[in-house]
Amino acid sequence: MLHERFQAVDKAQLARRFGAAARHYDAHARFQQEVGQALLERMPDRQIGTGLTVSGLDLGCGTGFFLPALAGRCSELTGLDLAPGMLAQAALRGSGARLLCGDAEQLPFADETFDWVFSSLALQWCERPAQAFAELHRVLKPGGRLLFSTLLAESLWQLREAWRTVDECDHVNRFLSLPQLQHAIAAGGFAAPALESLIWSLGYPELNGLLRDLKGIGASQVNDERHTGLSSRQRLQRLSQAYEAHRQPDGLLAASYQVCLGQLIRR
Repeated sequence: MLHERFQAVDKAQLARRFGAAARHYDAHARFQQEVGQALLERMPDRQIGTGLTVSGLDLGCGTGFFLPALAGRCSELTGLDLAPGMLAQAALRGSGARLLCGDAEQLPFADETFDWVFSSLALQWCERPAQAFAELHRVLKPGGRLLFSTLLAESLWQLREAWRTVDECDHVNRFLSLPQLQHAIAAGGFAAPALESLIWSLGYPELNGLLRDLKGIGASQVNDERHTGLSSRQRLQRLSQAYEAHRQPDGLLAASYQVCLGQLIRR
Protein backbone atom coordinates (compact mmCIF):
# COMPACT_ATOMS: atom_id res chain seq x y z
CA MET A 1 0.00 0.00 0.00
CA LEU A 2 1.18 3.50 -0.81
CA HIS A 3 0.89 4.77 2.75
CA GLU A 4 2.42 1.73 4.45
CA ARG A 5 5.00 2.77 7.03
CA PHE A 6 8.52 1.45 6.84
CA GLN A 7 9.57 2.87 10.20
CA ALA A 8 8.19 5.25 12.80
CA VAL A 9 10.07 8.54 12.52
CA ASP A 10 9.63 11.62 14.70
CA LYS A 11 10.18 14.23 11.98
CA ALA A 12 10.48 17.13 14.43
CA GLN A 13 13.14 15.29 16.41
CA LEU A 14 14.94 14.32 13.20
CA ALA A 15 14.99 17.94 12.05
CA ARG A 16 16.35 19.09 15.42
CA ARG A 17 19.04 16.41 15.41
CA PHE A 18 20.31 17.26 11.92
CA GLY A 19 19.93 20.98 12.55
CA ALA A 20 22.06 20.75 15.69
CA ALA A 21 24.77 18.98 13.67
CA ALA A 22 24.71 21.46 10.78
CA ARG A 23 27.70 23.62 11.72
CA HIS A 24 30.11 20.69 12.01
CA TYR A 25 28.37 18.30 9.59
CA ASP A 26 30.81 18.68 6.69
CA ALA A 27 33.80 17.83 8.89
CA HIS A 28 32.28 14.38 9.56
CA ALA A 29 30.69 13.77 6.15
CA ARG A 30 33.49 12.17 4.11
CA PHE A 31 31.27 9.21 3.21
CA GLN A 32 28.27 11.42 2.35
CA GLN A 33 30.44 13.62 0.12
CA GLU A 34 31.91 10.61 -1.70
CA VAL A 35 28.48 9.15 -2.41
CA GLY A 36 27.08 12.49 -3.55
CA GLN A 37 30.02 12.99 -5.89
CA ALA A 38 29.48 9.53 -7.40
CA LEU A 39 25.83 10.42 -7.97
CA LEU A 40 26.75 13.77 -9.48
CA GLU A 41 29.07 12.03 -11.96
CA ARG A 42 26.09 9.97 -13.19
CA MET A 43 24.04 13.08 -13.83
CA PRO A 44 23.67 14.24 -17.44
CA ASP A 45 24.80 17.81 -18.10
CA ARG A 46 21.99 20.30 -18.68
CA GLN A 47 23.54 23.50 -19.95
CA ILE A 48 22.22 27.01 -19.34
CA GLY A 49 22.00 29.30 -22.36
CA THR A 50 19.65 27.36 -24.63
CA GLY A 51 16.84 29.85 -24.11
CA LEU A 52 14.84 27.30 -22.13
CA THR A 53 14.27 27.31 -18.38
CA VAL A 54 15.66 24.20 -16.71
CA SER A 55 14.45 23.67 -13.15
CA GLY A 56 16.28 21.46 -10.67
CA LEU A 57 15.70 20.36 -7.08
CA ASP A 58 18.25 19.17 -4.51
CA LEU A 59 16.04 17.15 -2.18
CA GLY A 60 17.59 16.84 1.27
CA CYS A 61 20.23 19.42 0.38
CA GLY A 62 21.62 19.53 3.93
CA THR A 63 24.42 22.06 4.25
CA GLY A 64 24.23 22.72 0.51
CA PHE A 65 27.52 20.98 -0.28
CA PHE A 66 26.40 20.10 -3.82
CA LEU A 67 24.36 23.22 -4.59
CA PRO A 68 27.22 25.09 -6.37
CA ALA A 69 27.86 22.14 -8.70
CA LEU A 70 24.14 21.65 -9.36
CA ALA A 71 23.64 25.34 -10.10
CA GLY A 72 25.63 24.91 -13.29
CA ARG A 73 23.18 22.30 -14.54
CA CYS A 74 20.03 24.40 -14.47
CA SER A 75 18.72 27.93 -14.66
CA GLU A 76 16.46 27.65 -11.60
CA LEU A 77 17.71 25.63 -8.61
CA THR A 78 15.84 24.87 -5.40
CA GLY A 79 17.26 23.24 -2.28
CA LEU A 80 14.86 21.62 0.17
CA ASP A 81 15.62 20.16 3.58
CA LEU A 82 13.68 19.11 6.66
CA ALA A 83 16.05 20.90 9.06
CA PRO A 84 16.10 24.72 9.24
CA GLY A 85 19.59 24.54 10.76
CA MET A 86 20.88 22.79 7.65
CA LEU A 87 19.30 25.42 5.41
CA ALA A 88 21.01 28.17 7.41
CA GLN A 89 24.36 26.59 6.53
CA ALA A 90 23.30 26.06 2.91
CA ALA A 91 22.55 29.78 2.61
CA LEU A 92 26.24 30.50 3.24
CA ARG A 93 27.24 28.68 0.03
CA GLY A 94 26.21 31.57 -2.20
CA SER A 95 24.88 29.17 -4.85
CA GLY A 96 21.90 31.34 -5.76
CA ALA A 97 19.52 28.47 -5.04
CA ARG A 98 16.11 29.10 -3.54
CA LEU A 99 16.07 27.34 -0.15
CA LEU A 100 12.91 25.89 1.38
CA CYS A 101 12.10 23.85 4.47
CA GLY A 102 9.91 20.86 3.72
CA ASP A 103 9.22 17.15 3.90
CA ALA A 104 9.97 14.71 1.05
CA GLU A 105 6.67 12.96 1.76
CA GLN A 106 4.68 16.17 1.24
CA LEU A 107 6.59 18.35 -1.21
CA PRO A 108 5.57 22.03 -1.28
CA PHE A 109 5.57 22.26 -5.08
CA ALA A 110 3.02 22.20 -7.88
CA ASP A 111 2.70 19.24 -10.23
CA GLU A 112 5.32 18.98 -12.99
CA THR A 113 7.61 21.68 -11.58
CA PHE A 114 11.10 20.19 -12.11
CA ASP A 115 13.13 18.88 -15.02
CA TRP A 116 15.33 16.92 -12.63
CA VAL A 117 15.70 16.07 -8.95
CA PHE A 118 19.00 15.23 -7.25
CA SER A 119 18.77 13.57 -3.83
CA SER A 120 21.77 12.07 -2.07
CA LEU A 121 21.39 10.06 1.15
CA ALA A 122 18.13 11.67 2.21
CA LEU A 123 15.37 9.26 1.22
CA GLN A 124 16.39 6.64 3.80
CA TRP A 125 14.94 8.89 6.52
CA CYS A 126 11.43 8.75 5.04
CA GLU A 127 8.70 7.11 7.08
CA ARG A 128 6.71 6.21 3.95
CA PRO A 129 9.18 5.68 1.09
CA ALA A 130 6.48 4.92 -1.47
CA GLN A 131 4.79 8.21 -0.62
CA ALA A 132 8.08 10.06 -1.13
CA PHE A 133 8.56 8.49 -4.55
CA ALA A 134 4.95 9.33 -5.45
CA GLU A 135 5.61 12.96 -4.53
CA LEU A 136 8.78 13.00 -6.61
CA HIS A 137 6.88 11.51 -9.54
CA ARG A 138 4.24 14.22 -9.13
CA VAL A 139 6.63 17.20 -9.15
CA LEU A 140 8.74 15.99 -12.08
CA LYS A 141 7.83 17.06 -15.60
CA PRO A 142 7.13 14.29 -18.13
CA GLY A 143 10.52 13.00 -19.16
CA GLY A 144 12.05 14.45 -16.00
CA ARG A 145 14.76 12.53 -14.22
CA LEU A 146 15.33 11.60 -10.57
CA LEU A 147 18.88 10.76 -9.52
CA PHE A 148 19.14 9.52 -5.97
CA SER A 149 21.28 7.63 -3.52
CA THR A 150 19.98 5.91 -0.41
CA LEU A 151 21.20 3.47 2.21
CA LEU A 152 20.14 -0.18 2.12
CA ALA A 153 19.65 -2.80 4.79
CA GLU A 154 23.22 -4.08 5.13
CA SER A 155 24.63 -0.66 6.05
CA LEU A 156 26.80 -0.69 9.18
CA TRP A 157 26.27 -4.42 9.68
CA GLN A 158 29.51 -4.61 11.67
CA LEU A 159 28.22 -2.07 14.19
CA ARG A 160 24.88 -3.85 14.41
CA GLU A 161 26.61 -7.20 15.01
CA ALA A 162 28.86 -5.74 17.71
CA TRP A 163 25.92 -4.12 19.52
CA ARG A 164 24.05 -7.44 19.59
CA THR A 165 26.86 -8.95 21.64
CA VAL A 166 26.41 -6.14 24.17
CA ASP A 167 22.65 -6.20 24.76
CA GLU A 168 21.05 -8.15 21.89
CA CYS A 169 19.75 -4.92 20.32
CA ASP A 170 20.80 -3.43 16.98
CA HIS A 171 21.20 0.27 17.90
CA VAL A 172 21.60 0.89 14.16
CA ASN A 173 18.94 2.49 11.99
CA ARG A 174 16.92 0.14 9.83
CA PHE A 175 16.95 0.73 6.09
CA LEU A 176 15.10 -0.83 3.16
CA SER A 177 16.32 -3.95 1.42
CA LEU A 178 16.76 -3.64 -2.34
CA PRO A 179 13.47 -5.53 -3.04
CA GLN A 180 11.65 -3.25 -0.61
CA LEU A 181 13.12 -0.21 -2.34
CA GLN A 182 12.06 -1.55 -5.74
CA HIS A 183 8.53 -2.04 -4.38
CA ALA A 184 8.41 1.54 -3.05
CA ILE A 185 9.63 2.91 -6.40
CA ALA A 186 6.96 0.99 -8.32
CA ALA A 187 4.25 2.02 -5.84
CA GLY A 188 5.34 5.63 -6.35
CA GLY A 189 4.60 5.42 -10.06
CA PHE A 190 8.07 4.94 -11.57
CA ALA A 191 8.77 2.12 -14.02
CA ALA A 192 12.01 0.55 -15.27
CA PRO A 193 14.35 1.91 -12.58
CA ALA A 194 18.10 1.81 -13.16
CA LEU A 195 19.57 0.82 -9.78
CA GLU A 196 23.11 0.04 -8.66
CA SER A 197 23.74 -1.59 -5.27
CA LEU A 198 27.28 -0.87 -4.07
CA ILE A 199 29.28 -1.53 -0.92
CA TRP A 200 31.11 1.51 0.45
CA SER A 201 33.88 0.53 2.86
CA LEU A 202 35.48 2.91 5.34
CA GLY A 203 38.30 2.28 7.81
CA TYR A 204 38.81 3.75 11.29
CA PRO A 205 41.81 3.36 13.62
CA GLU A 206 39.41 3.16 16.58
CA LEU A 207 35.68 2.72 17.01
CA ASN A 208 35.35 6.19 18.52
CA GLY A 209 36.10 7.66 15.10
CA LEU A 210 33.06 5.99 13.56
CA LEU A 211 30.84 6.91 16.50
CA ARG A 212 32.02 10.54 16.32
CA ASP A 213 31.20 10.71 12.62
CA LEU A 214 27.72 9.29 13.16
CA LYS A 215 27.06 11.75 15.96
CA GLY A 216 28.71 14.59 14.04
CA ILE A 217 26.31 14.30 11.09
CA GLY A 218 23.26 13.88 13.34
CA ALA A 219 22.60 10.33 12.12
CA SER A 220 21.97 8.80 15.51
CA GLN A 221 19.33 6.15 15.87
CA VAL A 222 15.72 6.94 14.97
CA ASN A 223 14.29 3.46 15.53
CA ASP A 224 13.05 2.52 18.98
CA GLU A 225 15.26 0.20 21.05
CA ARG A 226 15.19 -1.00 24.61
CA HIS A 227 18.28 -0.48 26.77
CA THR A 228 19.96 -2.63 29.40
CA GLY A 229 21.04 -1.51 32.84
CA LEU A 230 24.67 -1.20 31.81
CA SER A 231 26.24 2.22 32.26
CA SER A 232 27.26 4.14 29.14
CA ARG A 233 30.94 3.54 29.89
CA GLN A 234 30.43 -0.21 30.35
CA ARG A 235 28.41 -0.44 27.17
CA LEU A 236 31.02 1.38 25.10
CA GLN A 237 33.82 -0.76 26.52
CA ARG A 238 31.96 -3.94 25.60
CA LEU A 239 31.06 -2.50 22.20
CA SER A 240 34.69 -1.64 21.46
CA GLN A 241 35.79 -5.13 22.47
CA ALA A 242 33.16 -6.74 20.24
CA TYR A 243 34.02 -4.51 17.28
CA GLU A 244 37.64 -5.68 17.36
CA ALA A 245 36.43 -8.73 15.42
CA HIS A 246 36.17 -6.41 12.41
CA ARG A 247 39.73 -5.10 12.49
CA GLN A 248 41.29 -5.63 9.06
CA PRO A 249 44.83 -6.72 8.07
CA ASP A 250 45.68 -3.05 7.45
CA GLY A 251 44.97 -2.36 11.13
CA LEU A 252 41.77 -0.38 10.54
CA LEU A 253 38.29 -1.21 11.76
CA ALA A 254 35.90 -1.81 8.86
CA ALA A 255 32.62 0.08 8.55
CA SER A 256 30.56 -0.81 5.50
CA TYR A 257 27.56 0.88 3.91
CA GLN A 258 25.27 -0.67 1.32
CA VAL A 259 24.34 2.15 -1.05
CA CYS A 260 21.86 2.24 -3.90
CA LEU A 261 22.48 4.71 -6.71
CA GLY A 262 19.33 5.12 -8.78
CA GLN A 263 18.10 6.86 -11.91
CA LEU A 264 14.37 7.10 -12.56
CA ILE A 265 12.50 8.79 -15.42
CA ARG A 266 9.00 10.16 -15.15
CA ARG A 267 7.11 8.84 -18.18
